[in-house]
Amino acid sequence: MKLFQQMLVAPAALGLLAPIAANASELNINGVSDYSAPSEVQSISDFSDVQPSDWAYQALTNLAEQRGCVAYAPQGSMTRYEAAILLNSCLSDISRANEVEQRLLAEFSPELEVIKGRINGVLADVGTVRADSFSTTTKLAGTTVFVVGGVDGVSDKEAVTFNYDTKLALNTSFSGDDLLKTRIRSGNFGSGPFSFASGAASSLEVASSTGNSLDIDRAYYQFPVGESITATVGALVRQDDMLGVWPSSYPSDSILDVLTYAGANAAYSLAEGAGAGITYTNDNLSASLVLVSDEATDASQGILTEQGSDDITAQLAWVADNFTVAAAYTTSDGGNTTDTADANDFDAWGLSAQYDLDNGISLNAGMGWKSPDKENDASNIEDESTWSLGVVWSDLGAEGNTLGIAYGTAEGHRDDSGYDDPMAYEVYYSMAISDNITVTPAFFSIEKDGADDVTGGLVKTTFSF
Repeated sequence: MKLFQQMLVAPAALGLLAPIAANASELNINGVSDYSAPSEVQSISDFSDVQPSDWAYQALTNLAEQRGCVAYAPQGSMTRYEAAILLNSCLSDISRANEVEQRLLAEFSPELEVIKGRINGVLADVGTVRADSFSTTTKLAGTTVFVVGGVDGVSDKEAVTFNYDTKLALNTSFSGDDLLKTRIRSGNFGSGPFSFASGAASSLEVASSTGNSLDIDRAYYQFPVGESITATVGALVRQDDMLGVWPSSYPSDSILDVLTYAGANAAYSLAEGAGAGITYTNDNLSASLVLVSDEATDASQGILTEQGSDDITAQLAWVADNFTVAAAYTTSDGGNTTDTADANDFDAWGLSAQYDLDNGISLNAGMGWKSPDKENDASNIEDESTWSLGVVWSDLGAEGNTLGIAYGTAEGHRDDSGYDDPMAYEVYYSMAISDNITVTPAFFSIEKDGADDVTGGLVKTTFSF
């Protein structure tokens, strides 16, 4: 019998004895609970009903001594349920029971059946969420990330901080081929150098700033249309949720946000809002067309209006056994109605590729271009380019451990006189402590145009459940 089942035997037996509470003075309740598992049983000197002169008593005594089920041999009588509990604890594998043990099983079979029924009922309640309280087609998946680290080069924000980010995803399928995804997120990165709220170059991909409140950050439904088309529609969905391919294996354990866009930061803008998209796949070919409307909840702006901010992305990709190549085009209007320069009103292109070697190394490269609808050199609203290179080395040092190295543009590079073309790089080593816990130390450096470099280090611990 498994240890967990053994731990449940005593409560089951006590529940059976509850109707005779009037005779509780004749029964040592603590003595019964002491026999719930072999490791917890100390003595059966308080047993009654099965007398020392009975054959069953002698057989149980011998069994206890041979199997080491109790610390001491019985010194007094016992009830039939207590005898059954002891027998149940000692005979974990009845297929190997000898003739005497088989006779004991037959003798106490009524009591054993009751005990077994109680145990199975408790295990069913523990191991299964009741259908009337939660959908049996829904699975909960979550991650919690702790980040301890600091930076050098950000004025008045160089102290070590300790932050967290938690994501809880409810994934529901109604047919086995569809997906209703609802994700809750919470984090406390605030306005520090790792947070998007501060606008820092050292923002981490994992950082969220909800002020410890629980926010819904995904709500969409994905379903097949025929054999080759997948459709997605949602009130809160991100661009990459709807694309057929993400053309990079870097990073496997993300650090700096700026190095997570497959080198094409504007084309893969990861716009969020209400959206819809379709993806067509045929053998190695994948083609996607997606729409994200940032202002879908605002009736004064809305979806696909002149006032609303809409992003449309088209992607064409080829996916082979050991490499992926993808091209993407994104057009964004930013809700710009003034016919003036706006950094969010642009067209962007991207070309990215991933190549996997046989030794666990994955090579990644990508580049992108962004062209605003209207330029304004004084506001740095002009043509930009981005690129990045990344290497992921899986199972380095130990199975499950991963080394990641990346180098790329720290922001969109402009063709301006005196512009420094700032770059960023990072190195991380993800260590698998268990199937559900990884610890990732990382170091990074970001150049800034006309300012001191920002360097930083952190240790990120990820718990998956």
